[in-house]
Amino acid sequence: MADQTTFTPQGIQQLVAEAKDLMTVRQVVGEPIERDGTTVVPVVEVRGGGGGGGGGGTANDDSGSGEGMGFAMRARPVGCYVISEGKVTWEPAIDVTKIAVMGNIVAFVLFASIWATRHRAD
Repeated sequence: MADQTTFTPQGIQQLVAEAKDLMTVRQVVGEPIERDGTTVVPVVEVRGGGGGGGGGGTANDDSGSGEGMGFAMRARPVGCYVISEGKVTWEPAIDVTKIAVMGNIVAFVLFASIWATRHRAD
């Protein structure tokens, strides 16, 4: 039988603390960058989640006992604050790939609708 990792309460607490550390305010609002009198503050959207569980049974039977946990995190840029000459402006991050994909989907639905309408009339 293969060795199995046993999660102790201390180990789980450490994993949760590290996960919380990943999603701090510094991860959402980045370090300011200053060049030539202009300051840029990057902003990202951070999402995460996790879970864990365990089952009963003994180590010597095949009752499906075990334990485990997992965590996932996603971060994507949403824009930045630009501070220049005493004014603050918001510059959104533009996801060109997302725009192109949505344009292709709209075009496909439009052409499929036109095709279906013309072939239904025949």
